[in-house]
Amino acid sequence: MDKPTCQLPLLGYVETPGVATVINDRCLVRTTEGRRVVVAAGVVLSAYEAGDRAAEALAMVNLIEGGWAKQVEISRAFCCSARTVRRHERRFEEGGLAGLVRSAGYPLGRPRLPVTRQKTIERLKARYGSNREVARRLGVTEKAVRKVLKRLGWKEPAAEQMCLSLALSGDAESESTSGRDAAAGADPNLSGSRVVGADPNLSGSGVGGADPNLSAPDGSDEVAPASFDADPWDRRVDRALACLGLLDDAAPLFGSATHVPQAGVLLALPALVDSGVFAVARAVYGSLGPAFYGLRTTFLTLLLMALLRIKRPEGLKEVLPVPLGQVLGLDRAPEVKTLRRKLARLGHLGRAAAFGRALAERRVAAHGVALGFLYVDGHVRVYHGRHRLPKAHITQMRTALPATTDYWINDREGDPLLVLTADANAGLVKMLPPILAEIRALVGTRRVTIVFDRGGYSPDLFRTMLADGFDVLTYRKGRFPPVPADRFSRHQAVLHGQHVGYDLADETVDLLAGKLRLRQVTRLCDDGHQTPILTSRDDLPAVDIAYRMFARWRQENFFKYLKEEFALDALVDYAVLPDDPARSVPNPARRAVETELRKARAACAKLQAEYGSAALANPEAKRPSMRGFKIAHGKLGQRLRAAMQHVATLDARRVALPERVPVGDTRPDAVVKLATERKLLTNLVKMVAYQAETDLFRAVAPHYARAEDEGRTLIQNALDAHADLDVRDGELRVRLDHLSSPHRTRAIAALCVELNRTPVLFPGTKLRVRYSVKPDP
Repeated sequence: MDKPTCQLPLLGYVETPGVATVINDRCLVRTTEGRRVVVAAGVVLSAYEAGDRAAEALAMVNLIEGGWAKQVEISRAFCCSARTVRRHERRFEEGGLAGLVRSAGYPLGRPRLPVTRQKTIERLKARYGSNREVARRLGVTEKAVRKVLKRLGWKEPAAEQMCLSLALSGDAESESTSGRDAAAGADPNLSGSRVVGADPNLSGSGVGGADPNLSAPDGSDEVAPASFDADPWDRRVDRALACLGLLDDAAPLFGSATHVPQAGVLLALPALVDSGVFAVARAVYGSLGPAFYGLRTTFLTLLLMALLRIKRPEGLKEVLPVPLGQVLGLDRAPEVKTLRRKLARLGHLGRAAAFGRALAERRVAAHGVALGFLYVDGHVRVYHGRHRLPKAHITQMRTALPATTDYWINDREGDPLLVLTADANAGLVKMLPPILAEIRALVGTRRVTIVFDRGGYSPDLFRTMLADGFDVLTYRKGRFPPVPADRFSRHQAVLHGQHVGYDLADETVDLLAGKLRLRQVTRLCDDGHQTPILTSRDDLPAVDIAYRMFARWRQENFFKYLKEEFALDALVDYAVLPDDPARSVPNPARRAVETELRKARAACAKLQAEYGSAALANPEAKRPSMRGFKIAHGKLGQRLRAAMQHVATLDARRVALPERVPVGDTRPDAVVKLATERKLLTNLVKMVAYQAETDLFRAVAPHYARAEDEGRTLIQNALDAHADLDVRDGELRVRLDHLSSPHRTRAIAALCVELNRTPVLFPGTKLRVRYSVKPDP
């Protein structure tokens, strides 16, 4: 018998052409002519027909038990989920090989719907529209209902038919599911959308015989949409009309209710209306299209959420929608998905910058006296996602991390006025010119003093600011000659109710070789440290200059407060936008060469020191000439000359490389930046909420002895308090529950008296809001 020309593989496995799927570096699955072979390290573990599901499940189990592959790798190779692989393992452990064989028929222990109930399902689906409601009424799972409808070829009816069937069904329970979902998903592109209140042919009824929806708040002439529901707890008609495109915002309807959770947040309504946020939002955004939760309701919800410390839309999952809806004048508050859709639609319009500018104009008109000094500083938000973003220096962490930078402008009291987002974490020196342009547009020709830290130090920039009509107040940066101790004197004053005192030296300094002359006020600390302050203001006392400069910490405290209480650093969305590929960045290739050059110079310096030490210790009696020394230290000299040549070569490479290159050349994969629109909009909403809280804090301060230490905590407790709501005589009466102690309750009662002196209308109604505290029990 002739010997074979080659040795056959073990176990009779012969590799044949076919489709191979790699499981990992040790295992693969090969399919050839309807048969599959699982091979691990050249050994056949399983061979079965391609359609044999039990054998395939056994092959998966063998791979796992043998330690050949992981569940994720197996699921990827066999085109199934990891959950399916775990199910095969569990069935094999419970029943062995027989457990992997599926029995014929419907699975045991799982309820199924008889064929005779198909028409019942069709009838309930046509009436309620919600699979969940149909499943609840039949006592089966929602998945079973969905499968039956798919088998029957069910098609969703038109939106108009579904909404009309909802409004006329007369079932209050179904409205809470189908009607709400239909209204939340209303299409803004439906034709014929209009405001119901503008149509004189439509009629409706209010609450208690009063029509609260005849005019908009803040005294404007715009007519708010009227409600066609008589019951504040049942808004099915308004939801149906919004779904039909006939309503762009549900009018608030209030009914009398007791002990409503978090109704104390209505204390902030006067400050919110006074800020003009609703009028500005209507002027900038117009409308969100046909919707039950329209523009006014969306902004009111976001503002009340911020005041109630619901820091993200996802936080609404922890809040009951019906009690919060009572505060809003609705049957239930919008939920997470609805609010996120509204934010996405507002962000798509791209008008957040115009919205912030309009709010700042209203603030300037109302509080222009506080704008003599404006504080400018940047706040860095660290990014921990997967995208590559420009890095920024984190002062607290003393390192550079991927981040985005927002620049805030605060008035002399520390209240926020405007916020801008910097491109690619631009520094304060680069951002000050556009910031000053925004300020000039707000304050007009008025001369304003800009206060900032050392990040904006630039004598050339100071000259430009002075020429543009701005005054400068900042710290001096870099080395400076110390001021002699005998020039310091004690300066004391009472500024804004505070007694301040500093050891100051006042003098004039020249910068830019005498081209710029500024005033320098230097403070001497107790430890002997000197802090120089530069300013162009010659009309103010030195103690006032120092006080204004050191008051910059109010802005730092503002950042810390918003970060902790309002989640200032939280991401609203995770979308990214393409960045400018032509934006210049430091050349990474040049930076790498510079790093190598530093190491080469250090090595060369070390060799030079060694060569010099050898020359110093050279015995002249033995080697009197330099030639003899070089011969004796020839190897060291060769290493030194090679190191010097290497340094010269690297230096020439560094000079040949440009210092900055387009970012598109350094990142060929993707040049992106975080989407800023929704984040800027939520920042502005939190800014308005902070301003409202500050107004309440200042109003309650005269009535609370510990306002300086506990004033904001008191306001937070009052906003979170329960209250009774009563609609009577064209008024919405808010009666707050008692707080934790009598002196706190008396302070809030005094605040209610202050707020009632200038009654305010609830946004979207003609109801005047009046506040009080329940009498002592």
